[in-house]
Amino acid sequence: MKPEHPLVAERPLARHSAALVRPGPGPADLLPALARASDRMARALRGALAPLLGGEPPMVECAAPEEMSARDFAGMVPGLAAYSLYGIAGSSARLLSSIDAEAVLRLVDRAFGGPGEAPYPLPRELPLSAELMVQQIEAVIAARLAEAAGLMQADAITALRRDSNVEQLQPFAPEARLAMLTLSITEAGGQPWLLRIALPFAVLADLFGQNDRTSARPAPRGPADPLHAPYGDLPLPLKAVLVDMALPLSIISTLEVGQILSVPIARSVPLRVAGRTIAHGSIGAVDDRVAVQLTQLS
Repeated sequence: MKPEHPLVAERPLARHSAALVRPGPGPADLLPALARASDRMARALRGALAPLLGGEPPMVECAAPEEMSARDFAGMVPGLAAYSLYGIAGSSARLLSSIDAEAVLRLVDRAFGGPGEAPYPLPRELPLSAELMVQQIEAVIAARLAEAAGLMQADAITALRRDSNVEQLQPFAPEARLAMLTLSITEAGGQPWLLRIALPFAVLADLFGQNDRTSARPAPRGPADPLHAPYGDLPLPLKAVLVDMALPLSIISTLEVGQILSVPIARSVPLRVAGRTIAHGSIGAVDDRVAVQLTQLS
């Protein structure tokens, strides 16, 4: 069937706005914006990390952001490492950070009064004390990254879970394109350690694709309280030394079953944690159980 007249549209065809069909910002636009934000983050990290490093602000330097695949990022740390996965409020996007296990163990040793040395060889997995330290670092990273992105909402970025195996977290597809920040943190008189943060480019467009936002000045942070979490929940073995006597080798070599040894129990019993005496007490009884009443704190 052939129409008598040519077909004519009753109204003009719709035309898409050039602003709407314009492609989103690419790496050439996003990486410079991320570099500016990372400079702000590096400055904020100096004060935020100080309580975890004995109160002395470290030197924090940030290299230029790099573009890489998720597979390449996973292969950058060949040995044991602490990986943390973060979420953004109101978004399904994920961020990832990594710290070498040796650096974490040095921080743990410093936190417990040591010189800041890692054991050699390194353990096959991170101990509980290292996981508590990682949680502390996660809170610092999340807060400072949110400030650098101009996110004023409380808990805008939060840590979701952590693992020493990045494959267990499954943060991104292997070929996902990421922007990676590498921050070098150097303590006074110590060796530098690296903090790596990976952000998918889709997240970069949301966080840093707009014009730089002015971030609020971070609130002053006081020193960490050992009575509060996470260190307040760390179990430590406490020993009450009832008897500590010396016998000559000649007597020890002739000990026999049934022999009676005179054991002098001191009036002041020392209480020790990790070989260090923290208090003294006297022996007594409570509800048919031997008890120690504290008489002095060291």
